Amino acid sequence: MTTETETTPHAAPDPLASQPHAIVERDGVRYTLLGTAHVSHDSLGAVRAAIDGGAYDAVSVELDAQRMQALSDPDALAKLDLVKVLREGKAALFAANLGLAAYQRRLAEQLGIEPGAELKAAAVEGKARGLPVHLVDREVGTTFKRISARLGFFGRIRLLSGLLAGLLVDDEVGEDEIEKLKQGDMLEASFGEFARQSPALYETLIDERDRYMAARLRATSGESRNVLAVVGAGHLQGLARYLREETRDPDTICEELDAVRKKKKVPWFTLAITALVLGGIAWGFWRGGFELGADLLQQWVLYTAGLAALGCAIAGGHPLSILAGAIAAPLKPFRPGIPSGMFSALVELRIRKPAYGDFLALRDDAQTVRGWYRNRVTRVVLNFILTNLGTGIGVWLAGLRIVGKLLG
Repeated sequence: MTTETETTPHAAPDPLASQPHAIVERDGVRYTLLGTAHVSHDSLGAVRAAIDGGAYDAVSVELDAQRMQALSDPDALAKLDLVKVLREGKAALFAANLGLAAYQRRLAEQLGIEPGAELKAAAVEGKARGLPVHLVDREVGTTFKRISARLGFFGRIRLLSGLLAGLLVDDEVGEDEIEKLKQGDMLEASFGEFARQSPALYETLIDERDRYMAARLRATSGESRNVLAVVGAGHLQGLARYLREETRDPDTICEELDAVRKKKKVPWFTLAITALVLGGIAWGFWRGGFELGADLLQQWVLYTAGLAALGCAIAGGHPLSILAGAIAAPLKPFRPGIPSGMFSALVELRIRKPAYGDFLALRDDAQTVRGWYRNRVTRVVLNFILTNLGTGIGVWLAGLRIVGKLLG
């Protein structure tokens, strides 16, 4: 049995009166959903007043463990194992997180409040009062992975390039963007216009997380009977709906929404590229003689190695890093799962090893393009991403060139 009531700012003289909120009663538990603006002093005050009122026996927050650590431990990035990040293929995710942190820092400097301060306050105040505190949002890394799986190769390139381009500008955040952020979600705002134009991205960023948080609220309520859930205003309506209507087992829902589609064991795309390159070059040698075959082989090497080297050079890579990327790129079809950017980035990391100060300065340096090039940590990440981008473009151009010569 579930019921829901919504209040207006003038309905009651309580701490929630000035904030959007909804109340859902289900299975003997009263869930008070407090919708906040992530850059609002009013929201911060409302959260503190609501918890101080003593009406709740548990607090749930729209955070995951990683974002909570980022809010509560400014030196968390200094503990990063960059080699592990590269080897596990998490460089793009790390770059996106750095971009998000830079975006939040710009907002904090402009508005005088740390984005997400009300979420942090909910967790801190709840623990200070001895209340159970539950982090109910899905891990941000899982959200990024599910986005990546749904968008495909070109969508991922567009998304990552747009995200980094938008977050690395030095201009102040516009008033329109701030107003949208007050009514929406931090992750959605960070992806900007791309999120609003992509139904798949919006579903993964917002709707899936509404379902996930509703399931987590049900799963973590335990013996609590009055739960305060502090979430971004953009999640309020969807979260209330799923909390009221969803009947499936909450653990099953979370398991499904935590799942990331694994890459196929048979790398058909890589095998197709290998067949195209080897077959085309072999066909060229057979039908056109050594001259045509050598020309096709040269096209493959020049495009892949040249554009990989260019990407690494644009990233400010060391000459040996550029050489490593150039050597690895033409061999891409023969080493599935190991990107050429891995080789160039590891060489860069070896030659220009980041100092402890680079890690401490990450949050500041990630705010500007100059900072990304100055900081040895972010420069390694740029090296990885741009070398891979150059290689990918080179593979497509070389493949088209080979097909064109064979058909011409």
